[in-house]
Amino acid sequence: MIKKIFFFLIFSFSWLINAQESKKNITIHSVENAPKIDGILDDIAWKNAEIATDFVMFRPKSGTPEPKNIKSEVKIVYDDSAIYFGAYLYDDKPKEIPMEFQTRDNFGNADFFGIVINPLNDGINQTQFFIMSTGNQNDAKVLPNGREDWSWNAVWYSSVRVVDDGWIVEVKIPYDALRFSNEEIQTWGLNFHRNHRKNRDQYSWNFIDRESGNIAQYNGVLHGIKNIKPPVRLSFNPFVTAYTSSVAGETEFDWTAGLDVKYGVTENFTLDATLIPDFGQVAFDNVILNLSPFEQQFSEQRAFFNEGTDLFGKGNFFFSRRIGSAPTGKIETADNEQVVDFPNKVDVLNIIKISGRTKNGLGVGVLNAITEKTMVRVQKTEISNSEEIISYRNEVVEPLTNYNVFVLDKQFNKNSSVSLVNTNVMRSGHFRDANVTGLLYNLQTKDSNYGVNGGFSTSNIYNGNQQKPVTGIEGSIEIGKIGGQHQYDFEVEFMDEKYNKNDLGFQRRNNNLEFSGSYSYRIFEPKGIFNNYGVFLWGNLRYMYELDENTDSYREKPNTYTGNSIGINSWFTTKKQLSFGGNINSSFGKQYNYFEPRVVNRFFILNPRVSFNGWVSTDFSKKFAIDASYFHGLRINESRSFQSLNVSPRYRISNKMMLIYSFNFRKAINQKGYVAIDTDEIIFGNRDSKSIENTISAKYNFGIKSALSLSLRHFWSPVTYDEQFFQLELDGTLSPNDYAQFENSNNNPNDDINENINFNTWNLDLTFNWEFAPGSQLIALYRNTIFNQNKLSQLDFTENLSDLFRENISQNFSIKVVYFLDYNQMKTWL
Repeated sequence: MIKKIFFFLIFSFSWLINAQESKKNITIHSVENAPKIDGILDDIAWKNAEIATDFVMFRPKSGTPEPKNIKSEVKIVYDDSAIYFGAYLYDDKPKEIPMEFQTRDNFGNADFFGIVINPLNDGINQTQFFIMSTGNQNDAKVLPNGREDWSWNAVWYSSVRVVDDGWIVEVKIPYDALRFSNEEIQTWGLNFHRNHRKNRDQYSWNFIDRESGNIAQYNGVLHGIKNIKPPVRLSFNPFVTAYTSSVAGETEFDWTAGLDVKYGVTENFTLDATLIPDFGQVAFDNVILNLSPFEQQFSEQRAFFNEGTDLFGKGNFFFSRRIGSAPTGKIETADNEQVVDFPNKVDVLNIIKISGRTKNGLGVGVLNAITEKTMVRVQKTEISNSEEIISYRNEVVEPLTNYNVFVLDKQFNKNSSVSLVNTNVMRSGHFRDANVTGLLYNLQTKDSNYGVNGGFSTSNIYNGNQQKPVTGIEGSIEIGKIGGQHQYDFEVEFMDEKYNKNDLGFQRRNNNLEFSGSYSYRIFEPKGIFNNYGVFLWGNLRYMYELDENTDSYREKPNTYTGNSIGINSWFTTKKQLSFGGNINSSFGKQYNYFEPRVVNRFFILNPRVSFNGWVSTDFSKKFAIDASYFHGLRINESRSFQSLNVSPRYRISNKMMLIYSFNFRKAINQKGYVAIDTDEIIFGNRDSKSIENTISAKYNFGIKSALSLSLRHFWSPVTYDEQFFQLELDGTLSPNDYAQFENSNNNPNDDINENINFNTWNLDLTFNWEFAPGSQLIALYRNTIFNQNKLSQLDFTENLSDLFRENISQNFSIKVVYFLDYNQMKTWL
């Protein structure tokens, strides 16, 4: 059935024809003497260069010509090693140009000039280089779906000079920062952007239609490049890190050294490798108290896994935090045994990735990582002749493990793709192995107004001992209008109860069948007092894909209904850069939660809910700005409710210093949830919970190459249960249970049956970052952390802080030096 629908959709889209916009063209010439990158356009190289001008507005309006008092003129030349850009950006009020200093890949409150290059001119893969009015650099790769990968960094050179009638940008981009073919005559895609921060106006050289497609499809054309050859793209980043840590008066010192390598295998493919990787200075995770049946997902903080991984993210089969995460093995212990210091991570031995895309649009990606064998000590205590005898044994909790990701991604028509993804985890010995394979498609009409996308995948889990694999399946298909002011879509997703990609992916649940749809309306041109606004409506119906035939649930049958959701969301931005919006969400009829009970095919009945929230965000170009939001939700015909308040003011003290504070308060009243399984009964409790999260971020930029930053976070969440507990019945309702036999939980804080929770986590990072040479860094980090969890939920905020700081503080200081070595420069040294 799905195959018939798939071919019908392809056939029905084939009649649609794209109305192509005319593209601007510019021809450049080579020079023997390269211009000096000093922000002064007096070099002889610029004398006869053709000028790219007549920029048009990109946002908030579309196509409006650039006014003469802020016109932009760009010259381009090239030689055998690099391409050069000289931009004269006129401004009749140069003293009003915003000039907030930031370090690399941070825009801040400043104007910028952007260079967009697509050496393959395929309308898909392009590289962006941005230069701020302060001289700061930002660079990114644009992914096929239009998103930008800011983790990508190249070594290139720029200089900025503010003059009486505007500002000047001069740029050198070496060829080893680009990927291009080995053809004698080159034709590249090219565009320029100029952004005025004070009013958010942005102009581009070639016109961009924001209503359809993505930005990469609207480049102009660069002619004239001849007889250049892709250089040897080989660079090294040796590093050394020293650590000192102190806990409870005990201090330890350690150091490590390693090497990152980047090599251009061909003109279009790059190998990245890290040998003896060091991830000791990654940012801390925003840990919360998680009472749900689902795993909390943390973002990737390790630079190696963030840079150039767009291919590996296809279909969400790869979650890089699995590599080097906590061990998967479990230790069985006797009553007189205990595990000593169970590790919370596994050391990574090495990682290699190869990725790129041919000029015909075929992307290939291979990632391989190996983690080391990890063991724990088990302590055994025995009594012999009234003497205590202690012995130890070692147990493997994670064997030597190989992680592999393989991706093929064929792009065509500048907006469509078909992909094959395979992930594989192989663990040594009797530990479990896993394999997931998926086929994905994203097909769009030539005008990018209509599309169909989806995929199908299988998972195979091998539990050792040569057992047959446990095989699961999942798939989806979505069709809709994806361009223009009016957009809509319809989607079907399914996943059986055996599907599991969590060995190298992230998946919160399985056993799901969902039908969903949405409609949205938005404006692309200013209207009245608004620069933009939009309305989004959505809804879904959810079912269990299948139920275990051995269940004793009275609702046992395939495709059992579990619930629904419907909502409306709106957003607005005024011409004065005030943004605000809100949404209303609801469900109708009884909802059946099959995950909160933590037992297969058992469910908990919930009444329908309704919730609403509103938010506001003021103009960030002002010295003072604020974000705020409020949410309130409740269950119909019940006293259950949930509310949250978020307030985040920020103040720019100067062009070099910024302070941001964030306060987040959440409160849940009369929430019923899982507690434990007692004598085969599923025990639920009625609880009140709250959380208070305070964060402070401060940054002082000494210039565009060095900065001192502070990040402080305290998260506190107390949970208090009522005296009465419940047991979950087979029909999904709750009945009283004598699980707890005491008068007041708070009067028995040390009683084992007290289920109250008092959860705290404190993190402070103070970081100094200095780019002392192109691509080279010195990073010094001081970190202290505190964590505790007990049953003292009756404490107020001040009492809780006092109790928290009685815990041992873990203090760490580290300093890391990374030096960039380019093979082509090293040759000149020799």
